[in-house]
Amino acid sequence: MIQKKRIYDQYLADSDGKRILVDRLWPRGVKKSDAHVDDWAKALAPSNGLRKAWHQGDIDYSRFAQDYQKELSESDDAQAYCQKLLDWESQGTVTLLYAAKNQEENHVLVLMDYLDQFNKETEK
Repeated sequence: MIQKKRIYDQYLADSDGKRILVDRLWPRGVKKSDAHVDDWAKALAPSNGLRKAWHQGDIDYSRFAQDYQKELSESDDAQAYCQKLLDWESQGTVTLLYAAKNQEENHVLVLMDYLDQFNKETEK
C-alpha cells in the first residue's frame, strides 16, 4: 500500500512503513533527525518553475496536475524512482511525505494517481 502523510503530522507511526519525502525542498522547521525519512525523492517533485506557477496562481490545479504528470512521464529519473516505489510497496507499506498545507489539491495526490497509472502500465 502507498499512502500519503503530511510530514508535520505525527512524525512517526508504526503503520508508516518506508517513509519517502517527495518535496524538492526540505520542510521548514523539521529536523532531519526527527523526521525519520528513509529516502528523499527529489526526482518525483514538481519542477521549481511548475511549482511556482501554481503557487503564484499563474495556472490552476487542473493545469498543474496535467503538466506535473507530463514532467513525471518525461523524466527517466522519475520513472526509475516510480519503479523503486512499486518494488518497496510489494514488500510493505510506503508513506509519501509532503509539506503542503492544502490536503485536497497538492502534488502528492497527482503523484499517487500517476503511480497507479504507472503500475497498471508496467503490469501489462
